[in-house]
This record gives sequence, structure tokens and C-alpha cells, in this order.
Amino acid sequence: MRGSVLIAVAVVVTIVAVVFSFQRKLVYFPSPGPLPSAGEVLPGGRDVRLVTADGLVLQGWHVEVRDAPATVLVFPGNGGNRLGRVPLARELADAGLSVLLFDYRGYGGNPGTPSEEGLAMDARAALDLVDGPVVYFGESLGAAVAVELATHRAPAGLVLRSPFVSLAEVGSHHYPWLPVRMLLQDKYPVTERVSGVDAPAVVLLGTADSVVPPDQSRAVAAAARARLLEVAGADHNDEVLVSGRAVIDAVVSVSPRP
Repeated sequence: MRGSVLIAVAVVVTIVAVVFSFQRKLVYFPSPGPLPSAGEVLPGGRDVRLVTADGLVLQGWHVEVRDAPATVLVFPGNGGNRLGRVPLARELADAGLSVLLFDYRGYGGNPGTPSEEGLAMDARAALDLVDGPVVYFGESLGAAVAVELATHRAPAGLVLRSPFVSLAEVGSHHYPWLPVRMLLQDKYPVTERVSGVDAPAVVLLGTADSVVPPDQSRAVAAAARARLLEVAGADHNDEVLVSGRAVIDAVVSVSPRP
């Protein structure tokens, strides 16, 4: 009996140790490069370079719309790269807004390895490229990055799509059998941070989201004192939440007037 218990404990300890060692591979899912130039996929787009505080050079695409009242800084979620955000950029540009798409470290052929601290530096480097009013648009994990940046410099408007309360909360939802709060290196405490942000805000969620529980997004909206928009029946990566009309209207609603 004692031997069986020791074996069980050893198995659990081994699983926890492996998860701790490889946890960032369970959080970040970058798609590699190389990617085409901006002009090949975005009308009027140009290639830009971001230089981070720790010396990394990251790639991005900038679409400048004449007389745009603001630039939308897009903070991607934890998967893919900026090529998957092209439909969003096109729709925003058609709505009269300039757009900056960029990839975090480790994404889209960029150097480096993603982490909470690293993505915060990447966000600041992206903001340094933009002149004039800026609207932050963050999707899922990107909402957490956008909120952290907003504590550094408040935007003209903030749109959070499918945000989670914290990485620990959403991790515990998916891995209830693991001591997630003890293991996590990256915290992303969204509700804690967003409560101190002073900017017009909208939170957008899908009621059928299978990645971020809708109640977590609602809690973020309450903490942010944000207008809440719910898209009935939409899952986390459905097109309506990626570049649909509700997303574009939400961004336009918090943008400065021309």
C-alpha cells in the first residue's frame, strides 16, 4: 500500500515538474515566418521595424489612412501571426482608421521567446511607432497585453475581445487538476490592472466561447467599467469575433471623432 502511494506521489510530482518546465509551450502558440511584405497583403501598407527595450528587432505592418482620427494598435492572441489579422486590418482601414499590426517576440519569424515581461516590452516598442491618438484592440491574451500597456499609457479607447480575468483563472478552468496558480510564471492579472485604467472601453465576447468562459469576460467588463457587447452563439475564433461588424463598430465607437 505504501509503495503504491509513493508511486502515485512520484507520478504527480513528475507531471507537475514537466508542466512547470514546459508551461509556456502551453500558453504561447506562435506561427513562424517568413511572411510577405505589407504591400502584398494590405493595400497602402508598409513594413515597419520595432526595437524593444532589450534590443530585439520585431517586424510589423503599418497602414496609414489619410485624415484618420486614430491608429488602432492590434494586440494578437496567443496563436498565429499577423497574417491572420489582415482581414481585421482591412476592415478597420475601410472604416477610416489607421492600423498597426505587429508580431510578438517568437512570432512571425521574430527573434526571442514569448513571456509576460517580453510581450510588455514588445507592446511599448509598438506604441513608440505611433503618432497621435491610439486605440488599443486586444484579443484574448492580447487583451491582457493591451491592458498592461494601458497602465503605462492610457489610450484614446480600449477594446478587449474575449478577455480573461487572469491567466491563472483561465488556466484553472482548463486544467482543474493542476495547481495552476502555484505553477504559473506569467500572471496577466487583467481585472486587477484594468480597474485602474481611465479610457472609454468596450468588452466583446461570444456567448459560446469554449476557450475563455464568457463569465470571465463579463467580470473584466465590470472591472473596466466598459460597455459589454455579447455575440450570441459565437465561439472564440469565429470570424464574427475576428473581423466581423461588431468588432469594427466597437473600435469605431471608442475612437476620437474625425
